[in-house]
Amino acid sequence: MIAHVVLFDPRADLSPSERDAFARAFERALTTIPQIRRARVGRRKHLDRLYDQTNARDFPYFAIIEFDTEADLHAYLEHPAHTELGRRFYESAQAALAYDFELSEGADVSRVFAP
Repeated sequence: MIAHVVLFDPRADLSPSERDAFARAFERALTTIPQIRRARVGRRKHLDRLYDQTNARDFPYFAIIEFDTEADLHAYLEHPAHTELGRRFYESAQAALAYDFELSEGADVSRVFAP
């Protein structure tokens, strides 16, 4: 399984209509792109832990979008609904990070860290 992980900090001057347009584009992508296996979005929760205090940057929103295969991720990235989402995303972002990860189930950590 492949996870597309996005951390997002919207521009401070983003208008309500721009936020709404971004949210609608995101919802459209999540509901129309068939290769998506599961999608989770959310807002950061601060627990007053050391990592909350030492992170170099705060990203208040995240998305984790999962795919069965790398080919499915590529199909998602090339889909017209993602093209629109990407445009809105970069217009709306003050800062963002996006990464793709191959996932392992459970405690199979040694496989992940193997050379």
